[in-house]
Amino acid sequence: MQEILLIDFGSTYTKVTIVDLEREEIIGTAAAGTTIASNIMEGLNHALAQIPEPPGGWNFARKLACSSAAGGLRMMASGLVKELTAEAARRAALGAGARVLEVFSYELTSEDIERIAQAQPDILLLAGGTDGGNKEILLKNAERLLELPFSLPVVVAGNKVVSSQAAEIVRCKHDPVVVAGNVMPELNVLEVESARDAIRGIFLNQIVRAKGLDKAETFIERVMMPTPAAVLSAAELLSQGYGDEKGLGELLIIDVGGATTDIHSIAAGEPSKPGVMLKGLPEPYAKRTVEGDLGMRYSAEALVAASGKRLHQVLGWRDEEIQEQLGFVQADPWRVPQNEREASFDTAMGRMAVELSMKRHVGTLQVVYAPFGVSYVQQGKDLTQLPVVVGTGGVLLHHGEPLAVLRGALFNAAEPTFLKPQNPDFYLDQDYILASMGLLREVNPLVALRLLKKYCVKL
Repeated sequence: MQEILLIDFGSTYTKVTIVDLEREEIIGTAAAGTTIASNIMEGLNHALAQIPEPPGGWNFARKLACSSAAGGLRMMASGLVKELTAEAARRAALGAGARVLEVFSYELTSEDIERIAQAQPDILLLAGGTDGGNKEILLKNAERLLELPFSLPVVVAGNKVVSSQAAEIVRCKHDPVVVAGNVMPELNVLEVESARDAIRGIFLNQIVRAKGLDKAETFIERVMMPTPAAVLSAAELLSQGYGDEKGLGELLIIDVGGATTDIHSIAAGEPSKPGVMLKGLPEPYAKRTVEGDLGMRYSAEALVAASGKRLHQVLGWRDEEIQEQLGFVQADPWRVPQNEREASFDTAMGRMAVELSMKRHVGTLQVVYAPFGVSYVQQGKDLTQLPVVVGTGGVLLHHGEPLAVLRGALFNAAEPTFLKPQNPDFYLDQDYILASMGLLREVNPLVALRLLKKYCVKL
């Protein structure tokens, strides 16, 4: 057998997947609590111990990993105009697999610098100005970063006329400093690939060590990317196919996790009805959003707050009952439902996470009244006709009703301005392999695609 070990060091769980490349089969999967506070190898070993070894032990040809442990890749970004270069910087960070803590626009203030200092991000992305446009803001913000009380990695991805000059200023205090292509070289033109590559390079060379993941590098080959980047890569593969092997077409991935809920859409999102005008920046075909206040464990309190009274209505519980159950999951982030009552709480929380994160991901439709009649303006992606939704994450795997959670993604006639899917087919990543298949794509995309199609089951 040609065995490959694929590892996802998650914020809550460390997941392992063992693949037999020759037979194109998954030999085994397992999960154990991530042990970043002590030694990350402890959780990995606990997970591996759950899969029976063959006679003579494992003989792994490759051992690859991705990670969102220790908060994942935490980033802040700065641009010129909130709706333009600052938004372009945010999208570049999200596409690289980062969790974006905050995005600043215009000139950084002393208060902004203080917020950066308090948050202590893993990387800061400094953008601003189209090529040949505004120069002053990028240079002024580079100077401002010297006021931070510590050094941190910085990617400069703004006006190319002064990017190198801005980087030289930043290097007086920070390391490493990488110059990437402008995330918005022309007005309303996004080019984020260079910045994404720079972010990923820093992650591999710096962040892995800073988060204690280097303790695993004597065992594994390497940590290749942040987990969300691996999931996005798998989503693209499953959607678009590889060579003669067809994919599923345009699709949506919903990843409900312990710390965040991530949505990945692989779709154009063009208006589905005639006469609708588009507004705002063009949407990336492969788009990711991450909601740090909509997680099932570490950010459960924020999820309850964001749901308002909706959670109470779904459960029919009093405030004190919700707070009691909330205390259980916050005290033990690895907790799985112990009884029907706890399962119903997880189901309702998962449903809320999906509903709210989808409302933030999809486009909206506005009615505009003009002297010559009514017109419609779309901002973001129209996903009403999207044919496929794939669910992944612990809450969907640990009880018997994943559809009860995933239906939160559907179009709601009571909220018609949110362009959610109307009638998709639902699939479940039943063995939690999406991130692993994003890793496998790096070495054998055809087998990765076939395994995705084989193990993502239609509900």
